[in-house]
Formats: sequence, structure tokens, C-alpha cells
Amino acid sequence: MIKRFNLKEHNTTVKTEFLAGLTTFLTMMYIVPVNGFILSDAGLPMGAVVTATALITILATIFNGFWSNTPIAMSVGMGLNAYFSYGLVLGMQLPWQTALGIVFLSGLIFVILSFTKFRIWIMTSIPMDLRRAVSAGIGAFIAFIGLKQMGIIVENKATLVALGDLSNPNILLGILGLFLALAFYNFKVKGAFIIAILITSLVGWSFGIGDAPTSLIGFPESIAPIYMQLDIMSALTLALLPVIITFLITDMFDTLGTLTGVGTRANLFQSEKKEDKALEKTLEADAIATVAGSLVGVSTTTSFVESASGVEEGGRTGLTAVFTGMFFILTLFLLPLFKSIPPNAIYPVLVVVGILMFTELGNINFKTNDLSITSSVFLIVIMMPLTYSITNGFAAGFIVYTSLKLLKGEFKDLNLGLITITLISLLVFILH
Repeated sequence: MIKRFNLKEHNTTVKTEFLAGLTTFLTMMYIVPVNGFILSDAGLPMGAVVTATALITILATIFNGFWSNTPIAMSVGMGLNAYFSYGLVLGMQLPWQTALGIVFLSGLIFVILSFTKFRIWIMTSIPMDLRRAVSAGIGAFIAFIGLKQMGIIVENKATLVALGDLSNPNILLGILGLFLALAFYNFKVKGAFIIAILITSLVGWSFGIGDAPTSLIGFPESIAPIYMQLDIMSALTLALLPVIITFLITDMFDTLGTLTGVGTRANLFQSEKKEDKALEKTLEADAIATVAGSLVGVSTTTSFVESASGVEEGGRTGLTAVFTGMFFILTLFLLPLFKSIPPNAIYPVLVVVGILMFTELGNINFKTNDLSITSSVFLIVIMMPLTYSITNGFAAGFIVYTSLKLLKGEFKDLNLGLITITLISLLVFILH
């Protein structure tokens, strides 16, 4: 079995791949409890979500290791899980079963496109600055959600939002968690997020915030309450088409962005050929994982940027991913610990992930004085948190960009793919 990974060809060993897999596991282990909290806010039972998150991470990561032979781990994507809960279920008042149907349909389209040239056509049709704006906008969106859930931002009838009561012990605990997560990440501590969560939880328990677990280990809860509960027919409406497209394109952006960054460090996906088999197979695994995730009851599954930590440790093949997936089996038996974590030990992670995604804004070229770019980027970034919708921000930005290009007669900057996305974006507001 080991031979299929071509370790010698990639100048690596089983020991190196094992340590790389362990490193990736430690850096992304946080997703299991964090996703449990986020999706439980949408009404899904937390125990079942924790089990389903662990399962899809195990299956998707190991599958990708064998399928593409790349050191890329996969799990439920941050950003789209927040949009699933707070944008679709709580914001649009959709049943979570319908939201799972949307995830399934977007994943199914992604699977189909992964085996065609259409995927590359769509990706090359969208200006790089707009792609980066979408990432930054999602970062602002999930950071806003994290701050709101922590109680740092609260509702205000006069000003819409205001600063929360900073003397509240729960909020102070969240601020501590945020500081720890930022500090550990800044100093490149392996497992920064999970260590910050555990320390914050210990502090919370010692001050009577939440109940400390009586046992750290227990049997996983059944996923029966969420398994195959998706409602595809309710998702198959014209009004929800823009949402499906948003999930699809965001997943594609997220995946390609992650693979580009991680691939540069591992010398993967660097082929000058248009057809890079490793890239294609990783995208296929990512798409298949999203469909599988919707069936077991979780939101969009995607490639994790934390895979870079394993690459830095020397991981170069799919064996790293296989080891990572195997380590995640441990999380199936940590439910008592995960369920006892105070919420404000979890939500700071959303803020930090949001900050990291927001840094993409620094790569956008604002020096061109092109109002088409600056105005569309601004609307994408500002509309996502203010309207509590990735779809609204995405749509507003693309409509303004295309409209201004048409008004200025800069037709060379437009293409069929961009116009198609703009027309779909118009449906967001027409069908609102």
C-alpha cells in the first residue's frame, strides 16, 4: 500500500509523513468542536454534528490521500458553515434540511464541473481582485458573527449595533480566548487554536462558567438525527439558485486558493501544463466530499489551509493526508470534552479565522484608480457582514463591476463567464 504514494520520488519517508500528518491534525483539530457549536445554533443536535464532522474529516481526508496523492486534509469549511447557520437558517429562516439540500446541489454541480473544462473557464473569467474580495468579505462576515456570539457586539435600536457589557464574565472570557488565539497563532504555535480553546475553557470552568467534564472520553453519538435528512426538493427553487451558485463558487475559490498556497510550499500544482492531474484529482475529491458531507448532515466540505503546517513539517504525499485522517478517529471519542467547552472559548476562533481571511484585502491592487474594482471590492466586503449574507455581498459586487465596465465601454475586461455570474447575481435582488 505504501508504494502507491511514491515516497522516494517525492524525497520523503513514512516517518516524515507520519509527523506531518500529526502536525496537520493538531492545527485543524479545532474544527470538530467549533463546527459542532456553529451548526447546533441552526438547530442541529450538537452531538450528532460533532460525530458527523469527525467522520467526514476522516473519510474525505483519507480518500483524498489515496485519490490524489497530495498532503491536503479536508473538513467542514469555516465561513460557509457560518453562512449555513446564521445566513440561511437563522437569517433567511430556511429549515436546516433545506440548507443541507443547497449544500448537496452545490456539491453535485462542483463534482460535474470537476470533470469538465467549465471549472477552469469560470475561475479564469473572474478577476483576481474580485476573488480576493470575496475571501476578505467572508472573513469580515464570520468575524462579525464571532464578535456578536461572544457578546462584544450587541443589538441597539438607535444605532443597530453597539459595544456589549465588557464587565460581563462571559465576555471577558471571550476576550481572553481571542487574545490567546491571536498570540499563539502569531508565535506559530502548533495547534494554536485548540490550545487557546482548552486554556480558555480551563479558566472558564475555574470561575464557574460552564461545567467541567466529568469524563474526557465517551462513545460518539449517533448521526441518525441528521443523516440523510437533507431536503433537495425544497432547495430546487429559482429563489435559491443564487444561494446554490454562491456556495459553489465560494467553495471553488476557497479550494483553489488553499491549493495554490499549500502547493507553492510543497512544490505541488506548479506544472506549466493546463492539465495538472494532482490538482484535478484534489478538486474532484473536494467536490465529492461536499456531496458526502451533506448526506451525513454537515455543511460544505473543503480543502483546509492548515494542511500547510504538515507541508512545512515535510509532508509531500497523500500518506500525510491518510495519517491526518486516522488521527481524527480520536476526536470521535472526545464528545464529553467538546460538549462542556464554554461557547466563548469557541467563538474567538471565528474572529481569528475571519482576520486571516480578511488579509487577502492587502493583495488587491487599489493603485490603478479603477472605480470598477474599488467600488465592487468595497461592496463585497461591507455588504456581507451588514446584510448577514455572503450571497448579497457577492451579488452586489459583481453587478457594480460589470455595470461600470459597460458604462465605461471597457468591454475587453468582460467575458461570457462574468456576464453569466452577473445575471445570476441580479436574481438575488429580483427574487429577494
